[in-house]
Order: sequence, then structure tokens, then C-alpha cells
Amino acid sequence: MTALEKAAAIAVEKHPRLQDKTITYGTAGFRTKAEDLDHVMYRMGLLAVLASQARKATIGVMITASHNPEEDNGVKLIDTFGEMMPPVWEKYATELANTTDPGIPASLKSIIDAEKIDTSVPGNVFVAKDTRASSPSLAQAVQDGVAAIGGKSKDYGLLTTPQLHFMVCCTNTQGAYGIATEEGYYDKLTTAFKKLQTDSETKGSYSRQLYVDAANGVGAPKVKLLQGRLGDLLQLHITNDGSQGKLNHRCGADFVKVQQQGPDGLKVEPSMRCASFDGDADRIVFFYLDKQKTFHLLDGDKIATLVAGYLQELVKGSGLTLNLGLVQTAYANGSSTDFITNVMKVPVACVPTGVKHLHHRAQEFDIGVYFEANGHGTVLFSKGAREAITKQSESTSIPEEQQKLANTLANTMDVINQTVGDAISDMLLVETILARRGWDSEDWDAMYADLPNRQIKIKVKDRAVVETTDAERKTTSPAGLQEAIDKLVAGYTKGRSFVRPSGTEDVVRVYAEADTQANADELAYKVGEAVYDLAGGVGDKPSA
Repeated sequence: MTALEKAAAIAVEKHPRLQDKTITYGTAGFRTKAEDLDHVMYRMGLLAVLASQARKATIGVMITASHNPEEDNGVKLIDTFGEMMPPVWEKYATELANTTDPGIPASLKSIIDAEKIDTSVPGNVFVAKDTRASSPSLAQAVQDGVAAIGGKSKDYGLLTTPQLHFMVCCTNTQGAYGIATEEGYYDKLTTAFKKLQTDSETKGSYSRQLYVDAANGVGAPKVKLLQGRLGDLLQLHITNDGSQGKLNHRCGADFVKVQQQGPDGLKVEPSMRCASFDGDADRIVFFYLDKQKTFHLLDGDKIATLVAGYLQELVKGSGLTLNLGLVQTAYANGSSTDFITNVMKVPVACVPTGVKHLHHRAQEFDIGVYFEANGHGTVLFSKGAREAITKQSESTSIPEEQQKLANTLANTMDVINQTVGDAISDMLLVETILARRGWDSEDWDAMYADLPNRQIKIKVKDRAVVETTDAERKTTSPAGLQEAIDKLVAGYTKGRSFVRPSGTEDVVRVYAEADTQANADELAYKVGEAVYDLAGGVGDKPSA
């Protein structure tokens, strides 16, 4: 029996495909009901070994469904330097997950042949999971797959998704990026954060108190470990820590962003600066109440603008000539794009929804800032930029102030998890900037005013009937939908709307913005009705 035939035999015995149900590797990997994933996890263990052999490097496999409900789960593969897998490997993942059990050897062989893989090369796979009840058994299925074709796995247990990305990158850079342990992760971030907290006294209206909604997810125990290293530099008050309450239920970044309200479990007062993670801690949004107790969201657009402005000042002040750019998706608020382009004079690129698209485009800048409006994002520094910043920070032949700002920029690089969006890292970055500026939430929010907006979901028979172009800002199918949207938008001051099929749920997502909240709501629901009518809506028709 060959190794590939043995893999199929183990699949039949321990991890059979019990349902003829097609599953697709989407924007965030595979996500569905946990009970439908055992065979998928086993096969992703097999695929991770092949990816490791193809790259002669360690590959990561993260078991999580991020902001999805607790009963769901999912899996995503992590490439050599912490990136998402290339599209061709997403295709392999989909094909392997959906083949019959007897078809496994042929599917694996086709990948081996296509990628010219030397299967005598050791396969090395890192595995981690979130706090869902289904995660331990699914993680074991991955490890069974790794072992079935002779690979070796390291089980990191409970980690945030960004922490596993960090471990993979550290290992494949032979420690140049950091030490591939949880201690190494905290050490890198907190050492840099402490260096950036140059004043023991707070200035301006900044407060070192932050109230964190951890979504009852894996970020809760991790941010508690972080708190022990920060001392009085940042005092974290953690709620929705998993001790009670349900994962992502009426809490977390997605709930706060979409519902435009604070999470259950956190009594917000006007003096409080608050932040919400998602279930696997790769997203963060901030929020606050003003003196009239009106809710204000500081989402990915606000974070991107804050970060880009700060980096722009450091680059200019340190005497460096680096190309700084910002990458957004269609979900970015129109006011943010206008402010960044016309006031900050920073180039803006728009790409389709999905971290892989933002990450790839951000790599085209010396310093690429990317954030989705949902709070998922980071900053990428090119090799040339890193070298230039380090050299300038160590130079003795430039004015002292330039050298000092270059050193600040170098430390800022180390606060940032450049492998992927990271709620913990992004939290420390935002707090660094607010502390140095002496700002509270209202000062930050005052950079520009968001246009009121609304997001809704429309259930349809088949989300694939909705096809898009122009970075998802226009639809090409079904016939007549874009014309209907254009007509509706024309009736509202500062109106804008687009629709796109979800990458994680069986719904079509609708986004709308306008001059007032009432108009944004009305536009969203009218566009939702058009989607329902033209794209095969099911269930109740949307209504405001």
C-alpha cells in the first residue's frame, strides 16, 4: 500500500466523508457547521504536508470560525511568512475537501504532480485552535492527516489566529522576525510598546484605561497574559472573557460594527474608551459614548487613518523618503477615503473584500497600511523600508531629532504584527498613537466625520447568482440589479450603495451610506428589496 493509499484508508476508517455536500475554501478558509468538518480537517492535514514539502518550510493550520456563531467552525492554512495561501492552493483545498474517500490518492497525486513536489522532503505543520467546544477534535483530525503521510505536527493548543501566523513566520525566518513561542510573541510586542511610552505621566486628554470586550473568545485569556506585562502603562478592563456568555453572541467586533451599539456585558459610560475583539482576535474596533450618551464607532477606517497619519509624520520627520499608501475595500466609509486622499494626501487603493487582496496590494508600497472597515488590518514594511528605517535609527550623522523619530519608527514596526491583522497588536499600536498625541476617543473621532451607513444581510437561494466587478463596487449579475441600485442611490444626498455575496455565509451583503442615518437605513433596505426581488430572496422580505 502506498502512502497515498494509506491516507485514503485512514480517512475511511477514522475521518470519512459522510455527506455529499460541497464546501468551498473562501476568503477565510472553510467555514460551516462544526459537525460537517471532520473529514475536511483531516484532508487539510494532508494538504498542509504537501504545502510544507513544496515550500521546504513550515505551514500553519488554524482551527477557527472567527466571528461566526459558536456552533460553526472552520480552518485556514497559513503560508510561509504568515500570509494566506495563494489562489491555486485554495483551489487544491476545495478539490481535496470535496473528493470521495477513494478519490483521495488521485487528488493528492495531481497536486504533487502539478507542484512538482519532492515527497521525501520533511513536512512540518503547526496547528492551533480557538475556544470552541468542537475545536479539540477537529485539531486532532488535522494532526491525523499530517501523520498519515509522514508529516510532523506541533500542537500549539489555544492561540489567537494572529499568534499562529506569528509562530509560522518566526520559524521560517529562523528567528529573524521573533521567537516562535507565546512568550516570544508577548516579549516582542511589549518590549517595543514600553520603549514608545516615553513619558510616565499622561498628557492631554489621554487615559491609560481601556475597556476590552473579548467576545468570549480566545483573545480573552491571551490579553490577560498581556496585561501582566504592561503594568500601569495600559490598564485593561476585560469583559466577555468566556467565564459566562456565548462566543460572539451579542458581543465582539462584528456585533458592535454591524449593530452600531455596545456589546452585552459592558456598561459603557461617556468617560470610557472601549474596544471589541472578534472570536479569534484578528479584528478590533473601538467605540465610545459622548456626553449625550450617543454611540460612536471607531472602526477600521478610523484606525487606518490614525495609523497612516502617525506614520506619515514619522517618515517625514526622520528624513526618510518612503512611499506610504493605504489600501481599503468598498466597505470603507466615503468620508475616510475623501479625508485620506484630499487632506492627508496619502494614495488610496481599493481592492475586493478579503484580507488576501488587501495584503497583496499593500506589499506594493514601501509602507502599506491596510484595514477593512470591520477592523481587520495591519501595516506592511518592505524589506527596503525596514533596512532604511533601521539604518536611519542608528545613524550618528543626521540631526538628533531625525534620529530620534527614526528610532520611534523602528520601535513602531515591532509593535505591529506584519503577518496579518491582529487585535492585540493593533490595540497596542492605537494606544501608542493616542498616548503620544494626548488624545481621547473624541479627539481621534474628530479627525473627520463618517457618513452615516447601514449594513444588512439578504438571504437568497444561491448567493453565487450575484457577481461583481470594480473591486465589488458594481454588480454584473443578475440582470437589472446594478441599474436598480444606481437609480435608488441617485435619490439620496451623498448616497452610495453596493452589494456582494458573502464569503462566509449563505447571504448577500448590502452596504449603504447617505447624509443622514435615516436616509442610509432607508437606502439599505430599498437596495435589499431589489436584491430580494432580482436575486431570488428567501424568507421574509427586508423591511426597515
